[in-house]
Amino acid sequence: MPARILFVCTGNICRSPMAAELFRAHAAKMGDAEKYRVESAGTWGMNGQAASANAQIVMQQRGLSLSNHVARTVDREMVEQADLILVMTRSHRDALGAEFPANRKKFHLMSELLGVEYDISDPYGKPMDAYEICATDLSEMIDRGYARIPIWLEMSPRAPSEGK
Repeated sequence: MPARILFVCTGNICRSPMAAELFRAHAAKMGDAEKYRVESAGTWGMNGQAASANAQIVMQQRGLSLSNHVARTVDREMVEQADLILVMTRSHRDALGAEFPANRKKFHLMSELLGVEYDISDPYGKPMDAYEICATDLSEMIDRGYARIPIWLEMSPRAPSEGK
C-alpha cells in the first residue's frame, strides 16, 4: 500500500497544491510514483475552488498541471489516514498539532527537508514573481530533501488500515 503524504497550507490554492504536484513529479522521476499517494489540503481551505491562476501558470511553465485541483479543508480523517504531513509554516504545524495532538509526530515543515525550520511565504495575491519564487523554493526542497521522506515515514506512526 502506498504511503499517504498530505501537503498543507492555508487556503489549499497555492503552496500545498504546488508542493503536491512537484512532489508527484519528483517521485515519478525517481521511479517512486507507486510508493506514494499524494494529496493536499488547507487549514482554512477555500473549499471547491480551483488552484489560483498564477499557481496554475507557474506549474504549466514546469510542464505540470493543477487544472484538476479542487481546494479542501483538512479534517480528522485526512490527518489520521496520512502517514506524513508536510506543512508550509510553523503556524500550520501548531494549529494542526493543537487540533490533532495524537498525530503530532506526522507533522513536518517543508523547510525541514533542508534540515532547517522556516516558513514558506504565501504568494497569494502577490505578483507572479512571488509564485515563481515559491515554486522554485518548493521544488528545491523536494529535490534536495527527498531522501528524508522514507526516514520520516519510518518514524511516523502508520495509520490504522481500517479494513482496507
